[in-house]
Amino acid sequence: MSSTMLSRRAFLGSAAATGAFVLGTRLVPVSVFSQDALAQGPWEPGVYLAILPDGLVRIIAHRSEMGTGIRTSLPLVVADELDADWARVTLVQALGDKKYGSQNTDGSCSIRDFYEPMRVAGATARTMLEQAAAKTWNVPVAEVAARNHAVVHGASGRSLGFGDLVATARTLPVPDAASLQFKKAEAYRYVGTPMPSVDLEAIVKGQAVYGADVERPGMLLASIVRPPVLGSTLTSLDDGAARKVAGVTDVVKLAEATAPFGFKPLGGVAVLGTSTWATLQGRKALNAQWSASPNASFDSATFRKTLVDVVHTPGRVVRTQGNVDATIGVGPTHEATYYTPMLAHAPMEPPMAVAEVTGGKAEIWTCTQNPQAVQDTVAQALGITPEDVTCHVTLLGGGFGRKSKPDYAAEAALLARQVGKPVKVVWTREDDLQFDFFHAPSAQYLKAAIGPDGLPTAWLQRTAFPPIGSTFDEKEQYGGGQVNMGFTDLPYPIANLRVENNPAPAHVRIGWLRSVAHIHHAFAVQSFTDELAALAKADRVEYLLRIIGQPRVIDLAAEGAKGVRANPQHPFDTARLRRVIELVAEKSDWAKKPAAPGRALGIAAHYSFFSYIAAVVEVEVNARGQVKIPRVDVAVDAGTIVSPDRVASQFEGAAVFGTSIALLSEITAREGRIDQTNFANYILARQDNAPKETHVHVVKSTAPPAGVGEPGVPVIMPAIANAIFAATGKRLRDLPMRKVPMNG
Repeated sequence: MSSTMLSRRAFLGSAAATGAFVLGTRLVPVSVFSQDALAQGPWEPGVYLAILPDGLVRIIAHRSEMGTGIRTSLPLVVADELDADWARVTLVQALGDKKYGSQNTDGSCSIRDFYEPMRVAGATARTMLEQAAAKTWNVPVAEVAARNHAVVHGASGRSLGFGDLVATARTLPVPDAASLQFKKAEAYRYVGTPMPSVDLEAIVKGQAVYGADVERPGMLLASIVRPPVLGSTLTSLDDGAARKVAGVTDVVKLAEATAPFGFKPLGGVAVLGTSTWATLQGRKALNAQWSASPNASFDSATFRKTLVDVVHTPGRVVRTQGNVDATIGVGPTHEATYYTPMLAHAPMEPPMAVAEVTGGKAEIWTCTQNPQAVQDTVAQALGITPEDVTCHVTLLGGGFGRKSKPDYAAEAALLARQVGKPVKVVWTREDDLQFDFFHAPSAQYLKAAIGPDGLPTAWLQRTAFPPIGSTFDEKEQYGGGQVNMGFTDLPYPIANLRVENNPAPAHVRIGWLRSVAHIHHAFAVQSFTDELAALAKADRVEYLLRIIGQPRVIDLAAEGAKGVRANPQHPFDTARLRRVIELVAEKSDWAKKPAAPGRALGIAAHYSFFSYIAAVVEVEVNARGQVKIPRVDVAVDAGTIVSPDRVASQFEGAAVFGTSIALLSEITAREGRIDQTNFANYILARQDNAPKETHVHVVKSTAPPAGVGEPGVPVIMPAIANAIFAATGKRLRDLPMRKVPMNG
């Protein structure tokens, strides 16, 4: 359910529940009082907010904290509209509960979807406190105003703290949202101002609670041997040696999942024990044999050729205008094929979950991006209702989309029910890399007819990748909504245009990873655009602005895109795209740094998650072909900004994330088995090859908030590739680029 569709009753109603928040090294239960208890407890004008009689303000953090600062940012919006003193605010981490609306901290939508509900929550409480003060003093409500955790009457100088007004405020009717008066932007004290994370001190002191830190009385640890090929099953097991390992208490078989796999646990054999070391040693001692699987034929090198071949054939048309076939054969043309490999999420903290199952109810503690999905998945695995599953959310040591898929929580629940004790399932790095929901490999084919001015007169592009939909429907081979991520929404006003999607089967679980299909689509489109600029012998910045054309709001449906709906709050405005290109060119000194052998700048611009991003990357390529990145400049228009320091950190992180994808990272498979086992062979950017400096330039905007966590990634890969071409003359169309020698 969209946050904007929450009913007033759901948004403002009080409900009995039990919450938990991170305090020091413990998970401390916190009561969220029902209507019957309000006379003795906090006043709750809505599900996100409560005010205690002593004046303490309690704000519910219903999204998951994984380094983005969202546990701080959304409550800041509430506190600002309430005019609360931040020093007198405490945060409660919400349990999984549908009353909060979506809790899936994914898709760069937390601020985008909940900025307005948080403003409503704060403004509702502030209005009622002001009404309570006016009633107490018998003065018009227009004469009073909330000021820094109190309501003041300017004419008389009287003041009442928030706590003093709780008893009266709870007796008043909740105002209609349409009647609320919101603060003006210039009156904000917290929104738009750098504020430290509420978790900062606990994190730097090593006191923060992550999934791996949760302990329960009598808890066992579990390590699982999973089917090595998706769809294979256990044919024989010798667990005698494993059971003899000191500390091993049991060996349990788990039923293997069948298609569609969804978020089901994969199954296999779990070794349980009193320590992680014991379970890992017991796991090594297992002798397990597995059946064949149709996916045993999966070989990533062969599959690459399959993808490349298929995009050279006609596909399903997803956008068309004009007559490409009649135009593309007239005059000079240019074509290119691009490939991006499978990728893993590889968060620093692998998946972890603790479960207790008693009396037909389950209690889960886990590092999850989506506690409601935990409820649904665990309920399905145990055959109970989601309401009988309680999900406590810890901090996450990274997520990137992996931890919105709670197969690991269901594993813990199944084992806890089997052994009758709390169980913590521990994923190793090897488990994390080999049993991921992988980012799909992809191929794109682009072809353009080029006019006398160097701009395309016709444009054909095709994409193929195993879709995320295949995880939920094994027959699905087309991209669905993923095709609209940077491909059907090409922002160039080309009269003759056709966009096609070709089919691709899946042989592993496919899932969303940070920026999803924008990764491969931005790489292809922005690389191809740079190739056209090179053919035209044009300045890359000038060419980008020319191919985008005069500012306009794009109506994709009117321009031939199928199944694309405009978002009235976030129209696709190319003036904003042009602005970030101009800004990043200015800030990077583009005009003052012409390319030289071994050193150059590259540029790319992309629209994703309703944000407009442009990046200039500077590269140096030495005589041995080694690539260094001295500097990255990123220009960002993400609408209204709540936490500018968190925005900067997200784009700094995206520069490193994108560098890993561009230069280093790749998941490969042979005979259906994943080759990579750890960071020795799944390579991420380290200090010696990560960008040395990243400068983030944010456009001031009053537009509605847009995405921030993901939009910084797509521009980095093509900007690096374009810079390498400018520095060396080598056009790199396959990722990762480390596989191609750059000095020969």
